[in-house]
Formats: sequence, C-alpha cells, structure tokens
Amino acid sequence: MNSDRIIKISKFMSMVLRHKPERIGITLDAQGWADTNALIKGMKRAGHSVSLEDLKLVVNENDKKRFKFNEDYTKIRASQGHSIDVDVELPEIAPPDILYHGTASRNIASIKDTGLKPGGRLYVHLSKDRETAENVGARHGKPVVLTINAAQMHKDGHKFYLSDNNVWMAKSVPADYIRQFRREEKREGNEE
Repeated sequence: MNSDRIIKISKFMSMVLRHKPERIGITLDAQGWADTNALIKGMKRAGHSVSLEDLKLVVNENDKKRFKFNEDYTKIRASQGHSIDVDVELPEIAPPDILYHGTASRNIASIKDTGLKPGGRLYVHLSKDRETAENVGARHGKPVVLTINAAQMHKDGHKFYLSDNNVWMAKSVPADYIRQFRREEKREGNEE
C-alpha cells in the first residue's frame, strides 16, 4: 500500500472511529472499540476495501498514532479526538507545568472571553511543545500559540488526561489560565 492510500484510509478511519461509525453500519462500545472484522466489512461496503494487514499498516504508519488495536487485533479504536460520547479510559495524570494550544488568530477574542472549549469534541487538546501547537493552529488559519498554566489549573482541581498518542486533554481551559498570547498577534492588531 502506497503512502497516499495509507493517508486516505487513515482519514476515512478517523471519520468513522471518531465521529460517524453509523456511516458504515458499525457500532462502538462504551470505550470506543470497534470490532475489527466489522470495520473491514463496513469499509468495503463504503468502497474502501482493506485487509487486516492493511489496517495494521495504517495503524503502525500513522505519524500521529491515531489508532490502537487490542492485544489480539480483534478490536480497534481511535486514540482520541472523538465527538461521540465514549470513554477511551484515559488516565488522569498530573500535567507538566506548561502546556500549549494552537488555534487560529480569528479565535483569540472569543478565547480571551470564554477560555478554551472542546467545540464538537469531548476534550480540549493540548500539547507539551510549541511546535506541535503551532502546526495544529496552522491547520485552522493564521496560527497563534497559547501558553496554558497547567500546573495551576491542576492545583485548582482541573483534571488532565493523556491519550495513548501523547495528546494532553482537559474538559476546558478557563481564560484565567491562559498566560500568554503571542506578541505578533497584538502588534498586528495595533497596525490595523
């Protein structure tokens, strides 16, 4: 399977396993697991013919480690990013002192007012490094990287979770914990 096909299958699996399993006639259990054989059959009905070996390749080659098999490959699930109500059994864990969130500049005014909300997902996604946050923000427009005082949030009782693919998550991030907005964003606002 070539890299273009891996990406195409990965994107389709993300849609199905994170948002719309019903689109191919499968169901996820309470922890987000799908039966591997049901996924293969459903994908074939939707025009994406894959084998178990193809799925293993997609799981192993995905640079963001978005998917996970159980030990005997009979079940598969997305590691995080769900918009449907599942509990992927994320461990609650103390975060590093600082985490980052990438967003588009057009969202800054709203974030300053209300903080970070999960939108259509179950959690706000955070990263441990600025580069990852900037890459995420760039997918949505002109990127802005926000610095989150995760240590204080945790001390104040907010819970943090870490996914299998090392994405930090919280139910929300109140604006009081967002310590830094990028200086360039302020400068650009003054030039207009």
